[in-house]
This record gives sequence, structure tokens and C-alpha cells, in this order.
Amino acid sequence: MSARKPIDAPKKSMTEKILLVEDDPMIGEAVVNALADAGKAADWARSGWEATGFLSENKYDAVLLDLGLPGKDGMSVLRELRAKDSETPVVILTARDGLDDRLAGLDAGADDYVVKPFHMSEVLARLRAIERRRQSAQAASKVLTNGTMTLNCETKTVRLHAPEGDKEVALSKREFDLMEALMTRPGAILSRTTLEERLYGDGDMPESNALEFIIHGLRKKLGANAIGNVRGLGWMVHKGRAAGR
Repeated sequence: MSARKPIDAPKKSMTEKILLVEDDPMIGEAVVNALADAGKAADWARSGWEATGFLSENKYDAVLLDLGLPGKDGMSVLRELRAKDSETPVVILTARDGLDDRLAGLDAGADDYVVKPFHMSEVLARLRAIERRRQSAQAASKVLTNGTMTLNCETKTVRLHAPEGDKEVALSKREFDLMEALMTRPGAILSRTTLEERLYGDGDMPESNALEFIIHGLRKKLGANAIGNVRGLGWMVHKGRAAGR
């Protein structure tokens, strides 16, 4: 079944896009209007099958999901979503208030559970709390570490950890790009092709020894053993080994 066209929201600045999955027309209209008043755009699916269509075609900041839906129930929608997407927040809105129902929804991957009848101020507060948690997680993900080096993706610096004290080192753009690729997966060997694709665009062909030149500069800044080489395979940063030792 094709997804229903999104509801036209009032002409105002929208910063978030929410999918509402609700078959009750009165509740659905009230929630969509309240979301619009709060500055959030909303698509409204009236069934589980419509929700599946919306989710396959769009990316949402959050999903408000009823469980008792025609055709395909909300739990099926949630399980299918989580099989493909572990990040999009889901808040269940339902009249099922039993403890077993709550636990089943949370165990299936819901981020929160609101029982009907509800006040929209509570739903909006839950969405704000989810956004705060997401922002905190995103901020944390901007710091990468292997135990002995910490890469700050905002300041483009590496902090070296040593018994005698920490030392912060500034990186050039390509030094940072290379370290970000390596520090994202400490212990993994990345090939020349993988690293060059990360460092250079399609129309920017590196010189034959450009990668070695960048790595040489990083070893001078971070220590001779900061970046390891596995002959014939590629380069890596070790897990928990001291740089420069």
C-alpha cells in the first residue's frame, strides 16, 4: 500500500520531522496540530502499512507510535523498524497500560511509553528529553580514543596520555582525516586504497608517496609507534598501546 501524502503543516519554521502513527482521527488531528504549534513537522500514518511506507521513504527525528493499528499492529512496525534502524527514537502512545505491555514495547526497542489519555505537554516533554539524550550521545561520539590517544573531532587535536602528563597536538586537515579513519576502528587494518579514498576526492589524485608523507608527519608529532604498519596490508592504531613506545 502506498504511503498517504503528508499533512500540510502551517507555514512556519520547522526544525524536526515527526512520524505519527495513529488510526484514531480525533487523536491524530490533535497531535499533528500540537506538533505544528511546537514547531515540528508531522507526517500522519493511519495504519501500520502506511507507517511502513513512510519509514521506507523518509528519515524522521522521532516516531509517535500507537500499538492498536488496523492491518499491521504497532509492535510489528516497531520490530521491523529496529531490524533496519537502531537510532530513530520511538515513543509508544497507547491505551495498553499493563506492565507486560510496557515491558514488551521497551524490550522491542521503544525509547519511551506514554499511556492514553495523555496531555500533549507530556509527549512534547518526552520528545525534548529524547533530543537531549541524542545530543549528548552525538557530543560523546565526537571524541575517539584507543586508550592512549584521544582524538577530538571538533578541535582537530590529539591528546596523548602518558604517566608524566597529557600532551595536546594540533593536526592539519589531512592528518586529522587520516587519524579519524584509523581511530574510528582501533586495531583494524585499513588499506592504502581505503585511506586514500578518505583523504582525497574523486578528482584529486595523490602523489605516490603522499600517504607515507602524512603518516611520517603524524609519527613525528604523536610518536614513532602511534601508527602501525602491517606490511602488504595497510596501517592501524593499536588498542591501548602507548604511542611513541
